[in-house]
Amino acid sequence: MRTSTLWTEKITGENGDSCVYDACFSPDGSNLVAAVGFRVLVISVTDGSIIQTLKGHKSAVYCVAYSNDGKRFASGGADKNVIIWTDNLQGSLKYVHGDSIQCLAYNPQSQQLASCSVNDFGLWTPEKKSVDKHKVSAKINACSWTSDGLHLALGLGNGTVTIRNKSGSEYARFERPGGSSSPVWGLAWGKTVEEGNDMLCVADWGQTLSFYDIQGKQIMKDRALGFDPVRVVYARTHRDCEYIIVAGSNKACTIFTQEGVKVTSITEQESWVWACSVKPDSQCLVVGTQAGVLTSYEVQLLVVHALYKSLYAFRMNMTDVMVQNLLKDLRTRIKCRDVIKKLAIFKDSLAIQFVDRVLIYQRDAKEFKYTLKDKISQSFECSLLVMCSENVILCQEKKLQCYSFHGMRQREWVLNSHIRYIRSVGGMRGKEVLLAGLKNGQVVKIFLDNPFPIDMVKVPQSVRCVDLNLLHSKIAVVDESSTLFVYDLVSKELLFQEPSAVSVFWNAYCDDLLSFSGFGVLNIKASNFPIYQQKMAGFVVGFCGHKLFSMQNSSVVTLEVPLSAPMYQFVRYGMFREAYKVAALGVPINDFKALGLSALEGMDFDTARKSFARTKSLNFLRLIETYEDKVNEESGRKSFLADVLAHQGRFTEAARLYRENNEAQKAVAMYADLRMFDLAQDYLSEGESANKNQLLKRKAEWAQKINEPRAAAEMYWAAGDKIRAVQIMGENQWIDMLLETGRKLDRSDGEALTLCGEYLMKSGEASAAADMYRRVGAVEKVIELHVYAKNWTEVFHQVERHPSLKKAAYLPYAQWLAENDRFTECQKAFHMAGCPEEAFSVLDQLIQNAVFEDRYHDAGYCHWVLSMQFLDLAANTDDQRLQRMQFEAFQIHQKKAGMYYAFNSIHRYTDQPFTPFMPEALFNIAKFLMHELMTETDLPISKFHVLYTLAKQARTLNAFKLARHVIERLKRINIPRNLRDGLKSLILSSYGDKFSDNEDQLPMCYRCSTTNPLLNPRGNSCITCNHSFVFSFVSFEVLPVVEFEIASDITDEEAIGLIGSRPSHSAKSHKLKSKVGDNAGGKWREEIQTDSNVQVLQFNEDNDEEEEFGTSLTDPFSKAGQVGGAASGDRLDFNKVVLGKAELRSLDPTEVIVCKWPPPLRYKFHKNLMPEVMSISTCHKCFKMFHTDDFVLQVLQKGHCPFCRSPPASSEKPPSSDSTTAAV
Repeated sequence: MRTSTLWTEKITGENGDSCVYDACFSPDGSNLVAAVGFRVLVISVTDGSIIQTLKGHKSAVYCVAYSNDGKRFASGGADKNVIIWTDNLQGSLKYVHGDSIQCLAYNPQSQQLASCSVNDFGLWTPEKKSVDKHKVSAKINACSWTSDGLHLALGLGNGTVTIRNKSGSEYARFERPGGSSSPVWGLAWGKTVEEGNDMLCVADWGQTLSFYDIQGKQIMKDRALGFDPVRVVYARTHRDCEYIIVAGSNKACTIFTQEGVKVTSITEQESWVWACSVKPDSQCLVVGTQAGVLTSYEVQLLVVHALYKSLYAFRMNMTDVMVQNLLKDLRTRIKCRDVIKKLAIFKDSLAIQFVDRVLIYQRDAKEFKYTLKDKISQSFECSLLVMCSENVILCQEKKLQCYSFHGMRQREWVLNSHIRYIRSVGGMRGKEVLLAGLKNGQVVKIFLDNPFPIDMVKVPQSVRCVDLNLLHSKIAVVDESSTLFVYDLVSKELLFQEPSAVSVFWNAYCDDLLSFSGFGVLNIKASNFPIYQQKMAGFVVGFCGHKLFSMQNSSVVTLEVPLSAPMYQFVRYGMFREAYKVAALGVPINDFKALGLSALEGMDFDTARKSFARTKSLNFLRLIETYEDKVNEESGRKSFLADVLAHQGRFTEAARLYRENNEAQKAVAMYADLRMFDLAQDYLSEGESANKNQLLKRKAEWAQKINEPRAAAEMYWAAGDKIRAVQIMGENQWIDMLLETGRKLDRSDGEALTLCGEYLMKSGEASAAADMYRRVGAVEKVIELHVYAKNWTEVFHQVERHPSLKKAAYLPYAQWLAENDRFTECQKAFHMAGCPEEAFSVLDQLIQNAVFEDRYHDAGYCHWVLSMQFLDLAANTDDQRLQRMQFEAFQIHQKKAGMYYAFNSIHRYTDQPFTPFMPEALFNIAKFLMHELMTETDLPISKFHVLYTLAKQARTLNAFKLARHVIERLKRINIPRNLRDGLKSLILSSYGDKFSDNEDQLPMCYRCSTTNPLLNPRGNSCITCNHSFVFSFVSFEVLPVVEFEIASDITDEEAIGLIGSRPSHSAKSHKLKSKVGDNAGGKWREEIQTDSNVQVLQFNEDNDEEEEFGTSLTDPFSKAGQVGGAASGDRLDFNKVVLGKAELRSLDPTEVIVCKWPPPLRYKFHKNLMPEVMSISTCHKCFKMFHTDDFVLQVLQKGHCPFCRSPPASSEKPPSSDSTTAAV
């Protein structure tokens, strides 16, 4: 900090009182008013002389204050009066308080004046005739308004500070710890460092400095003053950072930071300092003492900063360091909380010197922030501070000292003269180079690992600034006479010198680019070319790329420097590579384009390529790639130059060069591109029909672009481009021209004919379009035409004649069905089109929707359709593995279809008030689902609904044991809210039930005659023989049906022919009717001879008839000895019933049910063991079995099978109820 005295005035007061109690500047700083003794003095700002003495007070004047507009000021004193003075120094108003006036303060945003006395304060405004006065509890020693003028702070003699609003009401209050022993004599409003909020600085006679927010809460710790303060003033530095001036019994002004850190004491006096005022927007400070001395000082806070290339560090608020990257606009703040003396920065290191230590910081590699690395706990006295990668260099007069980051002195240099300038210019780590300029004009180079300085050059006067270029081949020096000297370090030759230079810097990225400034002018010099100049405030302190750093008003400003002039200087002399180096630092795009063109003309392809890559000029880049290897020949050079001229718009010159180089076709193409067809015609020679046609096409294109489509179509037709001509006709819907064109075309113009057909089809001319398609044999297009017309009957007729086009027909048909919400038919159409993925996707979505909407019968139907499609896919593939997977999918979906179909009845029973099903049917359905759910658990079927229905119907049918078991299972399942009451009632009523089941409800296996329990661990199979039960798919009653298989040497069709085809015996004249049965001792046969009406009973096992037919007539379905082996317990696994030819002949056709499954499945054969008792019908599509009466009723009601929804075959009639066994 540097302080200089501007003027001093000793004032002699009247009545022996010459104390300067207060002083203030006008807002514009032109006037100074001081309260001295009994007078108000108007003092000259320039020399301190008294301009005028204002007399109006009868006693000592304690305070003065200026309004914010400078039109009036006020004074107050011991005579209890407040006088308002105009800017003409005339008194305009006076008002009185009850006691002496201690302080005054004008609102910074209005004309409101706060006047404070011993026991009250008043608020006066010019608009009011009266003064609003408010009592206080103690003497007011100081007052201050916030910058927004909304709050007024009052410092009282009892150690209390009260904060009032504009109307005088108390907003906040706080008390200093010392109370009345710590009266508040100074306070002032400032701003917090980071947030910028209002902060009150309070100084009391407890000799402490404290800080509070506007709510009265202390925000920082107290700072010890060491003296009694009487005045607190805020001032601003060159960077708009505030600092605090405190004056009082120490007979000086002490400067503190915003956080209360003491910086230094200035302006020492012989008596107490009572008045202290800072001139607005200036560094001028006026101090008044008790002895009547009024002094004006200029206080300069020295700029502490450091610069390395684009990294700039500077002191902020005297205790913080701000580091910023001037190129990337990155910045970070380091809070040190102590007064900073020196800064140095180098690459990623930063050194901060305090009074008693030096801190070394390291920049983070990933983000722009600094962390503490090392600390040197020593006090250094130095004038300059420089740092390198591993060292700190201290400069003091002639001496340089090198210290490590741990505080060890490693080397010392003593030079011949005082050091005026020093900087680090890089180098190897630990061996960096220092460049020092001495007072005697000598410039030396110092290596950190070398004890001997190296003399470089010498200038006539003391060195002011020095810098090396990027390659360290040139040095620039500015001396005290503001003369710039540039030397070649190799030859030691002076290259040039220039006057009027204050600072000089080489470009950090280009070794041939120099900047220097002085006296408001910036100079840029490239190589040995003339200097480019422009106006610039301040002086240059760095030059990186196209960014220049200028020191202006103690701040570094980043400027954009136009480098176009240096670039064109290099271009003018054909130095394209050097020009590109300069341009790469930052020039406009147009300058890159100009450089590329100049490099092309100079045949510097490398520079031209890089320049045009910058401008993204692909046409020039292609041009360079085409000609780079051909320009060595004279013809290639001419062609290249012609192309360059054409790209520059110099078409006439380009065409002339093309013709000279025998490339007239390029001239034709160029003029055609420019739509200059007449000029292109001039360059066509005789016999060039291909070029003429091409030119004609180009003219047609142009005619089309200028909205002349008919002329364009005719030109295309004349040029032989029939397809493009047809396209134009079709786009404009010229039907007559399309029909005429179609008649002119022959079969060889198939593409054009097809295109004509397409446009005619879109225009509704279906018959004409079909004729076009037939002429080229495009059956697929004919189908597409019918599809477009939605004529599906004709589409399917064409498919019958051409099966290979099935996909072309069924795929749009499926899409049309989907658009019309016919999704079931849609998925079938997808399947027919050979798009199984789409078909499966539609079915999956239908299933999900059906389940979500509780349409379980639809979900079951969709699963059945899906299973049949998998079966169809399995029949049409030869891949055994794929066929096996598809067959497994068929079985899974068949099972799911049956479960959804059955659960639909359960859901209707539980969720609807009425049901058409009898208790026996519901019981059978629920029992069927319960057993199926033992193995199938992924279906969204409510197990609760199934078990709940089963429990209720079991109790109804006296199956109490099963009901108890099911109820126990229900207790462990999540219960729907609407069935909770029903379940509670069911549980309560079941407590009195028996522990047995009704034997009439136990199912019997018709294969092994075993009675099965209701709760079957084997599911829907016999517990003894594992024979699967066959259910009637209406009532789900177990049918008396046993499945049998035919021998492996018999085909399905042959087996059907053998059933019931037993021949009559020719050797016997009578017919036999026989019955076969078991007795206790062996076999018996009963025969009835119809011709003699005689009944014969035979007990022997052998008879002639059996031997004659070669087989036993014993019924294979009643044999109990066909056991494959025993398992656990009493369960036996019965072998399958396999019948040969003789057994098939012996079967009654009316007792056999044949399920004719499509390939790859074989037929399934079943025998009705009780044909006289139970009539059974079978669906011809899904092969589900039903009681004939149930089936007939369902078909009559619905018109189709209740399971697969297939109508009866057209050749069949609905089965009658009196038939024995029917197959639909």
